[in-house]
Amino acid sequence: MENVILIVHLILALCLIGVVLLQRSEGGGLGMGGGGGAGAMTGRGQISALGKLTWAFAIAFIATSITLTIIAAKNSSGGSVLDRIGVEAPVQAPDAPSTPSLDGNLLPPATGDAPAAPPRAE
Repeated sequence: MENVILIVHLILALCLIGVVLLQRSEGGGLGMGGGGGAGAMTGRGQISALGKLTWAFAIAFIATSITLTIIAAKNSSGGSVLDRIGVEAPVQAPDAPSTPSLDGNLLPPATGDAPAAPPRAE
């Protein structure tokens, strides 16, 4: 089911790109300065067939996007990507071992940013 919706989604994306590229440019970025009118903010008039088709493709594209998001959320169900491919999660390293000093005594492991204590000079 997910694959069918994904294929429809991709076809809708290509159709939407094609329909937008077929439309006539009215000049001016962001719809400014196109078509003459009495004021700067006038109605655009009738929507062409390509405009209606663009809206239809856009609504269908958004619907398939939301559907794919819902399906992906249900399939994830809190699992990890590593769980799906069967790889075990990496094991955490054990605590740092004690380091031997020059005289053979063990020093405690270093903690934080502080370096390990130097051996005592006797």
